[in-house]
Amino acid sequence: MSRGSGGGEGEASLETAAETAVNQCLALRPNESCAVVTDDERRAIGEALYDAASDLTADSVLACYPPGEQHGTEPPAPVAAAMRGADVVLCPTTKSLSHTRARSRANEVGARVATLPGITEDVFRTGLDTDYREIERCCEEIHEVVADATEIRVTSPAGTDITFEPGDRPWLTDTGIVHEPGAMSNLPAGEVFVSPESADGTYVVDGTMMPHGLLDRDLEFAVEDGSITDISDDEIRDQIESAAEEVGDDAYNLAELGIGTNLAVTELVGSVLLDEKAAGTVHIAIGDDHGIGGDVEAPLHLDGILREPTVYADGEVIDLPSVER
Repeated sequence: MSRGSGGGEGEASLETAAETAVNQCLALRPNESCAVVTDDERRAIGEALYDAASDLTADSVLACYPPGEQHGTEPPAPVAAAMRGADVVLCPTTKSLSHTRARSRANEVGARVATLPGITEDVFRTGLDTDYREIERCCEEIHEVVADATEIRVTSPAGTDITFEPGDRPWLTDTGIVHEPGAMSNLPAGEVFVSPESADGTYVVDGTMMPHGLLDRDLEFAVEDGSITDISDDEIRDQIESAAEEVGDDAYNLAELGIGTNLAVTELVGSVLLDEKAAGTVHIAIGDDHGIGGDVEAPLHLDGILREPTVYADGEVIDLPSVER
């Protein structure tokens, strides 16, 4: 799951996209409460979601605060309290709240939560202008294949060759359908993912990765025993080293393997939030995984998207969803 930013062309209005999020994805009901958490840079999206929620329930609140310093930074205490107190929580923010204690604790008390990290107005319109029941179906098909696999191998034309061992950790689906108490999803949605117990090999990011956005060169990462051991990019290395000053080796944790399932995403646009959902792509993340089945808490979660991957489950090639790009 992601933290990202970027843009793209979209035909839906902010109002239409907000209605899809509130009605189809979160299924907000008139007898429920809703907290929309946003920041000064994403306020227009926050207000559109708040307006859509207010059309359904009078028990709605819009909480706005200055953008966090980095992805995974905890929100102010009053914002965290609002999240815990609501039945439905929507978080269109510049810096991700996906991998925060505030989000986890809201889910623990039964809130249905959708995070929209790094969302832009274009990505909001594009990514919410789709049928999330179809995305749910694609996720279920992939999940059925990988759920019981003891080993997942990923290769790519750019040079990726890495093997993951999920161990006892569950594969999760990010379908965008957040109807059950305690459920959580990114929006836009569309991925099947796991926080593996271990991994070994090399992966090459040739799609999108922050802080660079859409890449014009490949980024290479070496992995041993579930930890990043070599990084080809100076800026990403500096970011991880800075996090390591706070949490030590946990900053180098290989946090996530994800498979994109959203057939509506027909091209990569430089938004991690949108691009990691693109059908037929793979993303691999570094850092925090405590909210997705792992046990590492770190102040970063860096997703890198791989183009044209081949994925093997216990030696058998998986038939990934795909679109023409």
